[in-house]
Amino acid sequence: MAYKRLEESGFVWPPVTDGVMSLNRAQFEALFAGLDWRRVKALEARRPAVAE
Repeated sequence: MAYKRLEESGFVWPPVTDGVMSLNRAQFEALFAGLDWRRVKALEARRPAVAE
């Protein structure tokens, strides 16, 4: 459970699907910071090559 006081404008809430609202951690942190969580995407990173 989290509480955030609305400071300016408004929040953009994620859609409710089958009675559930889902956000990953980065999206939740963006929403809580007042940012647009819809613009948060996971970056794909390549594993480093094994050093020999």
